[in-house]
Amino acid sequence: MTIARVLTIAGSDSGGGAGIQADIKTITVLGGFGMTVITALTAQNTIGVQGVLDIPVDFIERQFDSVLSDIGVDAAKTGMLSSSEIIGAVVRKIREYRIERLVVDPVMVAKGGAHLLRDEARASLVGELLPLALVATPNVPEATALCGIEIESVDDMKKAARAIRGMGARNVVVKGGHLEGDAVDILFDGKDFHTFSVGRIDTKDTHGTGCTYSAAIATALARGKTVRAAVEDAKLYITAAIRNSLRLGGGHGPTNHLAPIIAL
Repeated sequence: MTIARVLTIAGSDSGGGAGIQADIKTITVLGGFGMTVITALTAQNTIGVQGVLDIPVDFIERQFDSVLSDIGVDAAKTGMLSSSEIIGAVVRKIREYRIERLVVDPVMVAKGGAHLLRDEARASLVGELLPLALVATPNVPEATALCGIEIESVDDMKKAARAIRGMGARNVVVKGGHLEGDAVDILFDGKDFHTFSVGRIDTKDTHGTGCTYSAAIATALARGKTVRAAVEDAKLYITAAIRNSLRLGGGHGPTNHLAPIIAL
């Protein structure tokens, strides 16, 4: 039996709702084989991030070598990469192993407000990592931070997607969950805009949505889907996960990664 091999390059969320943990759950439920390069450990729960411990760069590189020299990869995604040194190491390994189906989720701030990308690392993210992305998946605040465009409408999302594609990403998904009204995401492939819209779900339990969405896109790409089809599938998955989100903890609870296969 063959199975799509999906690598997540991201931080660990001890609370289980985001990061590596959310990615592995998503990849597994969607029929892939999940593998990890852990870039940071966080002490984290639904309320916020209480501590961050970066993994040494040489050990990040060792994880890449262990996994990819033996198992290989069909698609990968990046999440929390907190420093320019970590981004540089990840970029070197992506180039070395020629990972073509790469989803870049430009994680900057946790749901609780903790900063997960240092200011000095933003230039490395834009100049080194984005040009390797088959798909970049910024939310509205991240898109604004990347391109400087204040986003208040779908037209603004389109302008931001075009600007971010100009930074090197081949396809850009700007996620509109932070805006009012329906949850609208815009995909720009360099030629056309594609809109993915669902009615807004009234819940605060949305911890890990960005991680989950990007992992779903990567898994669909690993299984041979086109970018547009992968985003469409991922939108359906994240919508189901939010609609069935879990009321855990005292803050923002997690999405329900099991939603497509079990009713809780």
